This record gives sequence, C-alpha cells and structure tokens, in this order.
Amino acid sequence: MNRRVEEHPVRVPVGEGLVLEGDLTLPEEALGVVLFAHGSGSSRFSSRNRFVAHSLVSMGLGTLLIDLLTADEEEAERWTRHLRFDIGLLAQRLVGATDWLVRDERTQALSIGYFGSSTGAAAALVAATRVPDRIRAVVSRGGRPDLAGEALFLVLAPTLLIVGGDDFPVVEMNRDAYRLLQTEKRLEIVPGATHLFEEPGTLEQVAKLAGRWFVRHLPVGARRGAEATGQNP
Repeated sequence: MNRRVEEHPVRVPVGEGLVLEGDLTLPEEALGVVLFAHGSGSSRFSSRNRFVAHSLVSMGLGTLLIDLLTADEEEAERWTRHLRFDIGLLAQRLVGATDWLVRDERTQALSIGYFGSSTGAAAALVAATRVPDRIRAVVSRGGRPDLAGEALFLVLAPTLLIVGGDDFPVVEMNRDAYRLLQTEKRLEIVPGATHLFEEPGTLEQVAKLAGRWFVRHLPVGARRGAEATGQNP
C-alpha cells in the first residue's frame, strides 16, 4: 500500500525554556508514532536510526527524530562527554517531547512508542516509567538498558531488546536487564551482529523486528478511543 507521507521539520519545547530540533514524518492514516532516543555521540541524522525510521514509515508508523541535547550542549559535549550519560536528563527531555506529541494536533490522536539506541535506550525506559499512561511500547537497539537501574522494575510498556550476538559485553547487559523487566518482554539476539549492526542484513533485521513490535502494540485509534470513553489509554 502506497501511503502519502508528510515530513515536517519541528521545534519541540521540552521545558525550562529549551527547544529541541527534530524531524516529524507522518504517513497517511498512521498506526502510531515512534519517538527516537539516540545514543551517546549520535544525533537525529544518524544513518542507522534514519534507516530504521524509514522502514517504520513504510509500515504505516509515524516517527519523530530529535536531538536530545541543544546545539550548545552538543558543543560542550565535545570536551566534557558528561551529558550523554546523564540518563535522568535525557529521560526528562523525552518526557517533554512526549508531552509535545500529545498536544500537537498532528499526533495527539496517535499512540506513542519509544525507540532507543545505546544510552538512549536507558533514557527511553526511564521516561516510560514517568509517563506510563502514554507509552505503548519500547524497543532498544544495541542499547544499555542496564543503565535504567531500578526503573526496569517499573516499566509497564511492552519492551523489545535487540542486541547483536557479537556485541560483547552488551549482550550480557541486555540479558541481565531482561531478567529484571516485569512487563511483557522479548530479547532478540541478531547472530553475527556487532554493536552498530554494520554487518550486511543485520540492520534490516532490526528494522523488521522493531516494526512488528510497534505495529502489534501501537493500535490505531487507541488514544482517541480512550479519550472518547474518559479512560486512561
């Protein structure tokens, strides 16, 4: 099915006077919208996240890719490298972006999921515990879910952890985090893949696994139906 797709550069206020730059892509009759949380040293222009986002859009899902740090913070990070591991800060930025999606007329009727990579995966899991009524699903790609700490026990959103089979020691970190999750969960280990999924065909597997998870857990009209009945989505 060929869907009409709209692309919008957006400025997302996340509180404390901060505004983050982002790219919102919405296919016609979107099934939901996925907010990307990139990892340390990356940005919304990451070729890997863009590849996955394009695949999700082809499956009928909207995407929002944002830079979780401002331009000034990114410049400071070149020397200090401290904010990229501040999981609490990154999670709060995600919550702010989630609030924006709920308010914006283009996305307010859509269910929301998080796609996190590297440290962004930990931020996504922590953020999901802060707005549990808004997040329908979480997917981690080569993530550090272990950095979410005790928040792992509190995650309610169905969570898919995807990790490369040759990504040592991140594989064991994901196995440990998987055991701590108390929600619907799945661990997918992609054989032969390393941390960045640069091996032929491995990133395609990530995109397919993530897309299936989101299509399953971001039902169309879920938020609209909940609002109509006065129930929490």
